[in-house]
Amino acid sequence: MREQSAQDRWEQWTQRPLLALAVVFAVAYAVPIVDTSADRAMTAVCTGVEWAVWGAFAVDYAVRLALTSDRRRFVRTHWLDLCAVVLPMVQQLKLLRLVSTLLLVGRRARMASQIRMTTYVVGAVVGLLMFGSLAVLSVERESPDGNIRTLGDALWWSFTTMTTVGYGDHAPTTGLGRLIAVGLMLSGIALLGVVTANIAAWFIARFDKDDVEERAQTEAILALTDEVRALRAEVAALRDRSLSP
Repeated sequence: MREQSAQDRWEQWTQRPLLALAVVFAVAYAVPIVDTSADRAMTAVCTGVEWAVWGAFAVDYAVRLALTSDRRRFVRTHWLDLCAVVLPMVQQLKLLRLVSTLLLVGRRARMASQIRMTTYVVGAVVGLLMFGSLAVLSVERESPDGNIRTLGDALWWSFTTMTTVGYGDHAPTTGLGRLIAVGLMLSGIALLGVVTANIAAWFIARFDKDDVEERAQTEAILALTDEVRALRAEVAALRDRSLSP
């Protein structure tokens, strides 16, 4: 219990700093892609910041693993966190650092009890939209046959892909770009399902609450009716006694 309590305290204490680091990562990831005039030094600095943020999440995973009372169970239940930490070490690709950071931020956000489902969904939509746009722009801008050349094109493509509309005016032509498209489509469908389920659950809970209140009112009315009948019977009995000689 003591180790678990220490783990809870660590997760609560590090939640906001890690989310702030995720914002720093987003800026560092976006600058070399949006600013095509960025020199080699600026690109190196941004790359260093990305690796530093990933390292912070890796340290967070290691500390939580050390503080937990059942490490095997922690690894089994947090295998996605482990994959997100290990992936960039297997092959040093910027996209892997992007995916791993998104996964780790999402996992930590779901652990926070004070973050509501609506806030999480909105954050996930905005995060996937921005990171998907930057990722596809970084791999498609230099493609000879590509038609996603600007950030506006990438944002429009990401939005239509996440909503599964797919107008077809912009589409990835590289294998990595198409892989990003598959991830965005699956994520958009999953988020749409979460939103739909959340709305349906709200309506069901609302109807159940109304039914409970209606049943309580009906029971109260029936109880009052029984009491009125009992009082009438008592009054009638007292009247008969007073009238009898």
